Amino acid sequence: MSARTDTEASETQTTTGITPQTLKGTLESKLGATHVDIEDLSGGCGQMFEAVIVSPQFAKKTTLARHRLVNSTLKDEIAAIHAWTPKCFTPEEWEKKKASA
Repeated sequence: MSARTDTEASETQTTTGITPQTLKGTLESKLGATHVDIEDLSGGCGQMFEAVIVSPQFAKKTTLARHRLVNSTLKDEIAAIHAWTPKCFTPEEWEKKKASA
């Protein structure tokens, strides 16, 4: 696997149209996500994202099963970017996490 240059990364974002907003929209529509917060950690080139995803579909699923569900939902998008880190919570888990923060 070769490293991408900044130019290649920018071209990828331009040609794929992958943005935090498009990722959020897909997760909300396909997973019924009630909260999605996506951060572009790549400095704006759209190649590295970290996400907090809250969905009732994660109930009774392991962390691995949740990640697989998200990754299968975003299969094409993930293939076009460099790095993807999801953090998945049920609505109840998210409320507890916010309350303890």
